[in-house]
Amino acid sequence: MFDGFTDASADVDGQPIRAIRAGQGPALLLLHGHPQTHAIWHKVAPALAERFTVVASDLRGYGDSGKPPGDADHANYSKRRMALDQLGLMRAQGFDRFLVVGHDRGGRVAARLALDHPRAVRRLVTLDIAPTLAMYEQATDTFARAYWHWFFLIRPAPFPETLLRADPELYLRQTIGTRSAGMTPFTADAWAEYLRCLRDPATAHGLCEDYRAAAGIDLEHDRATLAAGARITCPFLALWGAEGVVARCFDPLAEWRRYAPQVEGEALPCGHYMPEEAPEALLEKLVPFLSL
Repeated sequence: MFDGFTDASADVDGQPIRAIRAGQGPALLLLHGHPQTHAIWHKVAPALAERFTVVASDLRGYGDSGKPPGDADHANYSKRRMALDQLGLMRAQGFDRFLVVGHDRGGRVAARLALDHPRAVRRLVTLDIAPTLAMYEQATDTFARAYWHWFFLIRPAPFPETLLRADPELYLRQTIGTRSAGMTPFTADAWAEYLRCLRDPATAHGLCEDYRAAAGIDLEHDRATLAAGARITCPFLALWGAEGVVARCFDPLAEWRRYAPQVEGEALPCGHYMPEEAPEALLEKLVPFLSL
């Protein structure tokens, strides 16, 4: 799926962070979402590598990156901790400043990276998310039914881990295969990669810890950020799928403006899995914005 890319994995604070790299030009970090891996970028990364030095990584708890046991407060799976992983990865590649594009969970990590380390992030793009705090505080029946996993995965261990490990393929189909586009966005190779990683028993715990952190310590961090008046100061583009749940339940630009007064953005004609559903439309927005 990634011809011409080489391994760029690094050990960051004792945890392996899996990554691949290709291209020349400004450094660009790509961060995936749940329950996927860096493979989500396979339709857009080669084109981006014609203009940028692309690094696509697996988040802590996902893919082939480290999956440590969760702390009592889940702080070691907070988006703040995950952002430090990615900052360390990019520094290991020789990049102190870089562009960031994050889909889904990766978008939350990318936003925290821009908030906590403003000197490192040149430009930020998030794909099909609103801020975590807004999505939990404004949860509706429609949102809860569509994003049921947000509430299932945060149950105390080992309940959700046990069910997920019992049938990883069923879980994968119920999460990524039941959105607006069904199974059509996913190639056989990408699907096989997602399933391979989900079959690792440690992945189940990593996914749950990510969401447990999101429903707890991440909200604390977000509230503290807003109270302190900290804001995302780099150029920020928020994109979302017109056919997705985020578009139906939230106003992404209005919510992101609480964190970034100058954010811009729009909906694209697709659902949640934008890099796989609408790669051409996505590239048409990414390349000009990232090239400025």
